[in-house]
Amino acid sequence: MDERLDLWAATASELVWDEPYSAVHEPRPGHGRWFVGGRLNLATNLVDRHVATRADAPAFHWEGEPGDLRTVTYGELHREVLDLAGALAGLGLSAGDRVALYAGLLPESIITMLACGRLGATFCVLPAMLPADALAAMLADLQPKVLVTQDGAWRHGVVLPLKARADEALTAVSGIDHTIVIRRAGIDVAWYEGDRWLHDLVASRRPGATATTPPIASVEADAPALITYVANRRGRPVGAVHTAGRLLAYTRRMHTHGFGLGPDDVLWVPAEFTWIAAQTHGVLGPLAAGGTTLVYEGMLDTPTRERTWSMIERHRVHTLMVTPSVVRAVHRWAEAGPTPDQVASLRAILTAGEPLDEETRRWLHDDIGRGSLEVVNVWGQTELAGTAQIEPPLSKADWVPDAGLSVVDDEGRPVPAGEIGDLVLTHPWPGIAPRFHGDPGPGPGVDETRPGMFVTGDRARLGDDGHIELLGRSDRVMNISGQLVSALEIGDVLEEHPLVAQAVVVDRPNQRTGRAVVACVVPAAGVEPTIDFAADLRRHVHDLLGGLAQPQSVVFVDAFPELPVELLVAALESLCAGTPGVSHVAGEQIAAAAST
Repeated sequence: MDERLDLWAATASELVWDEPYSAVHEPRPGHGRWFVGGRLNLATNLVDRHVATRADAPAFHWEGEPGDLRTVTYGELHREVLDLAGALAGLGLSAGDRVALYAGLLPESIITMLACGRLGATFCVLPAMLPADALAAMLADLQPKVLVTQDGAWRHGVVLPLKARADEALTAVSGIDHTIVIRRAGIDVAWYEGDRWLHDLVASRRPGATATTPPIASVEADAPALITYVANRRGRPVGAVHTAGRLLAYTRRMHTHGFGLGPDDVLWVPAEFTWIAAQTHGVLGPLAAGGTTLVYEGMLDTPTRERTWSMIERHRVHTLMVTPSVVRAVHRWAEAGPTPDQVASLRAILTAGEPLDEETRRWLHDDIGRGSLEVVNVWGQTELAGTAQIEPPLSKADWVPDAGLSVVDDEGRPVPAGEIGDLVLTHPWPGIAPRFHGDPGPGPGVDETRPGMFVTGDRARLGDDGHIELLGRSDRVMNISGQLVSALEIGDVLEEHPLVAQAVVVDRPNQRTGRAVVACVVPAAGVEPTIDFAADLRRHVHDLLGGLAQPQSVVFVDAFPELPVELLVAALESLCAGTPGVSHVAGEQIAAAAST
C-alpha cells in the first residue's frame, strides 16, 4: 500500500464499520473501488457515534433569512433523525430508494438527509430556483419515491412558492408516492392525495405515541448516498452518484486535515444548497468530524448588506468558504467593511468555484483580516465531491493525500511548461463519483485514451515554477436557474440547423434566472437574419435540449474573426452583456473588443 492509501486507511479506521473492508482501494476499469467489501451506515457515522461524547455540543447553528435562530445539538439531532427516519419508513421508504429534496437550507433539510442515510436511501438536493418544467425533467430522471419540499422559501425578502412549483411539476411526473411539506413561510398551499406535513408525520414519533424505530440500514461502502446534478446533456439532466464510504472518508479527512478544523471551530459555507461544497463541506464534513457548522437560509444582503459580518460575529465563525464572486459583491456593498470585533473569530477564508483574483485576495487579507487572516483558493468539482486541491495549504492543515493534478495532452503525456493542456488527476481519490445516475457508461472523468487518469474537463497551463494555472472548462457550462447547461452542446445543436453556418454560445446576467443564454449566430449564405428566423432558432434548441437551454437572446453576426476560442468568447460576452431580444454585431466589432 502506498503512502496516500495509508492516509485514507487511517481516516477510514476512525469510522464505524458494520463489516470491515478487505482493501482500501482496488484498481478496476474506471477509477477503481474503495473500501472493498466494507459495510457501514451514513447516519451512524455522522450523528450516532458523536452522541456519547458530544450530545450537548452544537451540531449546527441555523439562521433564517427573516432573522429566526436555532442551534441543534448532536443529542437533539439524533432524536429528530430517529423520528423522521421512523416516519419515512412508515411510508415505505427503505434502502435503495431515492428522495428528492426541493427545499432550502433548513434544519428539516439536514435532518431529511440524515434520515435518508439512516435508512440507506439516497437523497438529492434540487435547485430551489428551478422552474416547474425543469423540475419535472429532473424528477423524471431521478425517479424518487418521496419528494420533500416546503410551502414557501424566503429569498431577498420574497417568498418563493416551492410547493406550488412542485405541484405543477408533478402533473408531468409519475411514480412519486408522497410529497412531504415543511411549513416554513406559513402561506396557503393546495393539497393533494399523498401530501403530508412533515410536522404531522413526526408528531406520531413523539413521547407518548406508539411507534417503532426502524433498524439502521447497513449498506455497502459503494452504495449510493447522494446524487448531485452536474449539467444537462442533450436535454437530459445528468447526476453524479456519490457513495457512502467514499463520502465519509473524504469529507472527514478534508474537514480535519485539509481545512485544519477542530471540533469547536465553526465552518460556514454560504452558498446555494445544491452546490456540492454546501453539502459535503458545509454539512457532511463537520458532522463526520463531530464539529460544528453554520447554515443560513437566505441571501447575504437581506435585510441589510451588513448581514455577512453580523453572522460571523454572532456565531463565532472560524473558517468561511465562499466563491470569489460573492466576495466581490460583499466588497461592493460595504466601503468600510466590518469592524474588528465582527471578524475577531475569523481565521481563514477559503475561496472556491473560480480562480481568486489578486485584488480580491488583498482586500480579504489586508482590509478584512488586517494581515492575520489566511486567504486560500481551493479547486474541486462536483464529480470529485468538492475540494481536491488547497493552494497554498492552510497553516493548521495536516496532510491530505495528493490527488496528482497534472496537465497533459490528448494522449496523456505531460505538457511542457508554458503550454496548455487538459487538467487530470493521476492518483486514486475517494471523492470521485463512480458513476452517473441511470448511465451504464464508464462514469465521470473516464477517457479510454488516457487510462488511469480522471479527466476533469478543465483546461490548464503549466507554469515554469510547476504552478498550474486554470483556464476554464473545455466545455463551458452556464448556470441557468440553478442548473448547469453546456454552451458547447447548445452551439452544436444550433449548427445542426440547416440555415446556420456557425454558432457560438455565451451567457449574460439575468435578474430572474441568474444567467441567460445568448446565441451568436452566423446565418448560412443568402439567409436573412430576421426576428422570425431568431424565433425558429430558439424553438429548435428548445425542442432538442429543453427550456433551460433555449436562448433568451439571438445575436446575428456577419462572420466570426479568426481568434482563439477564449478571446472570441470573452469578446462576445462583453458585446452581448446587455443585449435583449434580437440584435446584430459585425465581425469587426468582435475583433476590436478582443483587442481590448
